[in-house]
Amino acid sequence: MSKFDKYFLMDVNDVVDYVLEKLPNIPWDKATIKAKEIGDGNLNYVFKVSDDKGNSTIVKHAGETLRISADMKVSTDRNRIESEILQIQNKFAPGLVPEIYMYDTVMSACIMEDLSDHQLMRYALMEHKTFPKFADDITTYMVNTLLQTTDVAMEHKEKKAKVKSFINPELCEITEDLVLMEPYMDVKGRNIVFEPNAEFVQRELYEDEALQLEVAKLKFDFMNNAQALLHGDLHTGSIFVKQDSTKVFDPEFAFYGPIGYDVGNVIANLIFAWDNGKAYGNEEFCNWILKTIIEVIGMFKTKFLKAYDEVVTEPMAKVKGFKEWYLDSILADTASYTGTELIRRTVGMAQVKDVTTIADVEMRKRAERLNIYVAKDCIMNKCKFKTGEDYIEAIKKAIEKIHKEG
Repeated sequence: MSKFDKYFLMDVNDVVDYVLEKLPNIPWDKATIKAKEIGDGNLNYVFKVSDDKGNSTIVKHAGETLRISADMKVSTDRNRIESEILQIQNKFAPGLVPEIYMYDTVMSACIMEDLSDHQLMRYALMEHKTFPKFADDITTYMVNTLLQTTDVAMEHKEKKAKVKSFINPELCEITEDLVLMEPYMDVKGRNIVFEPNAEFVQRELYEDEALQLEVAKLKFDFMNNAQALLHGDLHTGSIFVKQDSTKVFDPEFAFYGPIGYDVGNVIANLIFAWDNGKAYGNEEFCNWILKTIIEVIGMFKTKFLKAYDEVVTEPMAKVKGFKEWYLDSILADTASYTGTELIRRTVGMAQVKDVTTIADVEMRKRAERLNIYVAKDCIMNKCKFKTGEDYIEAIKKAIEKIHKEG
């Protein structure tokens, strides 16, 4: 009889016992083995377990409430979803996700590869580091994991079974509320608005009915468009990097939804990094970010069209012109979801340190206004965003608008 036969929330001592029991084939040094809680997210508990002989692993453990709010309860089944998703993604994009050693539906925990030799991308970008392989890696990851889980490539009954397996209602509800509703009307009073921008947010978000209509349409598309198996929360806090490696993790928000949601999240979070570089005057870093945005969109399109021809199985998806229409619809969604991510991380409940740590009040105020102006352009004019250069142009237009306002 094991103490892990029934769910409870583990602490560091429990985690050591857990790893010793679940990974007996690793020659742990029991005299020096220890666990440290290293979690930085809003939902889960993450522990690094290591010993003095160089053995190490990561344990991710799901609690029954969010770490940012004990009032927000979520299903611990998200750990099962995350573990299975990473195994699927490792098949489609080997080497671009951490290896899962085991997962446990009783304790809602998984044990995975330790990536301590990598750095969390958000913090690396806040140090204004650059990563020449990132655009290539992230586009390979997105094209390979997204396209091959669509009806274009999968047998339809198999795909519908996957949709059923990865229904993720609690975490989808978080996205539906925190990303696609609350930033535009603050119906639950949870938005966090930087005081110098309070009147600006009131005017540009809360009183803009045309914007709210477009986001309302987007929300219902998000809830009903089971296009591909998404990561669901693909931002720079869910990516580990080093100069020669990119590892995507943390897909607990995974479900079947619109491909552009993942792609748009990547673009928006690069813009947050640009905000930070601009605020601290690092033009070389900012230029790399803009170049990377151009590369991400360009490489995604090129790889997508090539992979499409290689994996397409649905006869109607081979009809002349369908491939181009399909990609165009993804690019329009990408623009829209770039916009919603920019807005929700600027005024919503879960913000990003790239922006909130900008010390100069005026620079932060400008960064937030730029995010909102670019976001509105992306949402209201989604069909014009076909290339990375279109996003750069939106940033330039926002800068000009802010300068004119003084």
